[in-house]
Amino acid sequence: MIPKQANNRDSARSARLVVLLSGGGRTLANLLRCREAGTLPIEVVRVISTRKQIRGNDVARDAGIPLSLIPRRDFPTPEAFSDAVHDVLGAEAPDLVVMAGFLSKITIPDELNGRVMNIHPALLPLFGGQGHYGDHVHEAVLAAGMKVSGCTAHFVNNEYDAGPIIAQRCVPVLEDDDVDSLAARVFACECELYPSAIRLFVEGRLRIEGTRVRVLPEKLA
Repeated sequence: MIPKQANNRDSARSARLVVLLSGGGRTLANLLRCREAGTLPIEVVRVISTRKQIRGNDVARDAGIPLSLIPRRDFPTPEAFSDAVHDVLGAEAPDLVVMAGFLSKITIPDELNGRVMNIHPALLPLFGGQGHYGDHVHEAVLAAGMKVSGCTAHFVNNEYDAGPIIAQRCVPVLEDDDVDSLAARVFACECELYPSAIRLFVEGRLRIEGTRVRVLPEKLA
């Protein structure tokens, strides 16, 4: 069980995060565990969920995090949905917006460029784009006969899975893998890579240069 967020004595040095999710909340739970362990200096100030009956909502509630339900189906256009999400983000003024299994596309305004992050369960630019999410990604990797897969932490722009890549990590694709076994190996990798990428952002060590992200040495941060 994830403990409720306590008042953090080092909150002045923590980054304010809003987490966007549409599913089970495993990534959110992992980030909260890292926070409680003292390895990730963040405060999750709000969770935005696109679905009413999902485990991710319970993860947020159990941790005492304010939850906003914004179902995509309640809005007639993608623009109207994006506006509703932006209204919540504007009220919270987060340092970073973190997508954690968020399945609805939103527009990224100029003021959020370089401040929205996602983790993708494959090695982008392979197996990315519309329709490539969750088990669909692993199915495509296996069908292609890949010998490696992995995950990619990247900034989000207004194209599916096309934002600047922050970091990647590989895992082997084993001869007897199925979707479930490959997904489990990739997710274990995500649980290490995503907090690492967020930590680099909090430390001010990520610099976007065109389509690339430069990771600054710690001594120059």
